[in-house]
Amino acid sequence: MKITLNGEIKECAEGITVENLLDLCKLDKNRIAVELNAQILSRKEFSTQVLKEEDTLEVVTFVGGG
Repeated sequence: MKITLNGEIKECAEGITVENLLDLCKLDKNRIAVELNAQILSRKEFSTQVLKEEDTLEVVTFVGGG
């Protein structure tokens, strides 16, 4: 199935969750925000939200510095 992740079309397995996708992308789930189809997800939704064909995700990584 195809989804859009940060503006790029990606091929994913059927039934993949947001958490699975983040793991595949090697993203630290504690330092990101995820928007799915213009709705911000809470961290507890990452493991239960199953992605569907043509979903659009925006993932923002928080970076500290000084």
